[in-house]
Amino acid sequence: MTVIQLAVPVGECDHIQGAENAAVVLLEYGDYECLRCKEMHRIIKTIQKQRDQSLRFVFRHFPLVAIHPMAQHLAETVEAAAAQGYFWEVHDYLFEQLHFAGNGNLHRYVTTLGLDVDRFEREIAEHLYVDRVRVDLQSGLASGVNGIPTLFINNIRHDGSWDLNSVQAAVTTAYKTS
Repeated sequence: MTVIQLAVPVGECDHIQGAENAAVVLLEYGDYECLRCKEMHRIIKTIQKQRDQSLRFVFRHFPLVAIHPMAQHLAETVEAAAAQGYFWEVHDYLFEQLHFAGNGNLHRYVTTLGLDVDRFEREIAEHLYVDRVRVDLQSGLASGVNGIPTLFINNIRHDGSWDLNSVQAAVTTAYKTS
């Protein structure tokens, strides 16, 4: 079996949860319209609760616009929230919705966060974060990502199953070998 490594290391521009010195880094390439990514979000949240700060989680955008027409827009939307310090709140909100019901629900949600809504909406309309999303997409392509979700555990692509037990086992193995 060929081992595929992460081509672009985790850096300061990434969206990161967990301690910098965590023994295991779990990186996901995902798309907010992808139903499997929504399920992976639930799995990762479960693993994060179990591992607490000993796991570092990184999310990178990989919008598959050919099959998910809103994916690019949603990634740019999350980046507009990130510019005001609300990446994870909007990231979680989008993945935890059963179906994305349009900007109305998201608009109502972001008004509860306390961010500057006018700035948020203006930056989305101006596509201010298209290049930021493109950087993630290109890093995924350089790393051999060809579908979503794609996970890297300690810089090695996880080619196993995407169910909770399989991902937990891969993370546990990474702890034992780190």
